[in-house]
Amino acid sequence: MDVASFTEIEQEFSDRVSRIVWCTMTSIDRRDRPRSRIIHPIWERATGWIATGRHSFKEKHLAHSPWVSLSYWDQEHQQIHADCKAAWIDDAQEKERIWKLYGSTPAPLGYDLQMFWKAGPLDPDYGLLKLTPWRIELSALGDMMRGQPPRVWRQTLGA
Repeated sequence: MDVASFTEIEQEFSDRVSRIVWCTMTSIDRRDRPRSRIIHPIWERATGWIATGRHSFKEKHLAHSPWVSLSYWDQEHQQIHADCKAAWIDDAQEKERIWKLYGSTPAPLGYDLQMFWKAGPLDPDYGLLKLTPWRIELSALGDMMRGQPPRVWRQTLGA
């Protein structure tokens, strides 16, 4: 079932990502093959943020194609599928803001990024990815068994 506005699914989306925390992200490599890895994004409404190594395979994959797919799943079979455009953010103020967001958000969603980047938000290896979803789907096995379709929100993004 399509929903017209992100606000219609926002609370459920937030509850699920806060509870599940970890998800799988799939990107496309330079030979057009899918590549998945486990990541730990943090979300501000419908914008996701990933603190990650700036010079990684992700960098090469995203240079080839900025489109990624995220999949969250829990043992009650509640799921989120978020298809996004990923972009590196190199602005120092934004990197510091998200650094603080990770540090001020309670665990398990938030954590101290300095465990990985000792020089803090100015560490040249600290990369920040912004996820802008073009499609978010919330589904659950219980809903499916009752004949309820997934809830899907879409927004139009440029190529």
